[in-house]
Amino acid sequence: MKILVLRFSSIGDIVLTTPVVRALAQQVPGAEVHFATKPGYRSLLEPNSHITKVHCLTGSLGELVEALKTEQFDYIIDLHNNLRTRLIKLRLGVKSSSFDKLNWQKWLLVNFKIDKLPRVHIVQRYLAAAASLGVKDDGQGLDYFIPAGQEVALATLPAAFASGYVAVAIGAQHATKRLPLEKLVELCHKLAPRPIILLGGPEDATVAEALIAAVSQENPPTHSSTNPPIHQGCGRYSLHQSASLLRQADFVVSHDTGLMHIAAAFGKEIFSVWGNTVPAFGMYPYRTEFKVLEVEGLSCRPCSKIGFAKCPQGHFKCMREQTLNLELPPLRDGR
Repeated sequence: MKILVLRFSSIGDIVLTTPVVRALAQQVPGAEVHFATKPGYRSLLEPNSHITKVHCLTGSLGELVEALKTEQFDYIIDLHNNLRTRLIKLRLGVKSSSFDKLNWQKWLLVNFKIDKLPRVHIVQRYLAAAASLGVKDDGQGLDYFIPAGQEVALATLPAAFASGYVAVAIGAQHATKRLPLEKLVELCHKLAPRPIILLGGPEDATVAEALIAAVSQENPPTHSSTNPPIHQGCGRYSLHQSASLLRQADFVVSHDTGLMHIAAAFGKEIFSVWGNTVPAFGMYPYRTEFKVLEVEGLSCRPCSKIGFAKCPQGHFKCMREQTLNLELPPLRDGR
């Protein structure tokens, strides 16, 4: 049976589809699983041994549809469920199913603070879209495959990191999902004396450098008796290399972003920082130990199901009032 899975973005969402891909490959007799996405995510999917072929939207939607027609799929599982994927399903004309985006429930919560959302993780809603094929949750969590040559050896890191470190993912697509600089400084001092690796994309490098400068200049520190060693990794490592560093970390601190879900795929303990969005949307770390860090009781939160470039109210209380109450596990050397 030839099956097409549709999900065009983003990193975290694609990682969250991996239980469905695995279940299709392992539970559907004779399954050949294909995946359609954007070119930027090809490298994320191609190492996945459960996927036979990755198709990318490199030109027009019509060109992609024509290429997909030649595959003669038996079934389509739509894990994006937007206008583009609906057009693909219509033009391919084969049996399909889609996941429930819960749009009206999210709209009620964002606009009227009426919570009608089921307490169901998005992975379970993804799996429900494949239930008609007999797919069931195998309980194994998320997958992430690091290609050969993309592992980062600890010997390449500064000597202070040899006995353990904390990975801190400082990025997120929208500013209202990111801690401001002064709270990141506070976070680093609360993590001291543990070595810290900052992870994110090239767009996060400026903030990372400013953070390192601010932490080092705070003498004596106001939040701790020492300044922690910090290694700037934002934009210096590929996505797979960043995943390798997450996998080898003692634990992870992350905003609601793709690196958080990659860390969950490795079963890491996660301190998950939430600003304008809320875990009730169903995107919290999946099947791993985690603690949510959030400001509860704000009448303006959630203000969006995604995020904004700046706080609509101007005060940004959802991040500026974070207490960052960490209950830290010991490092591997007992410190």
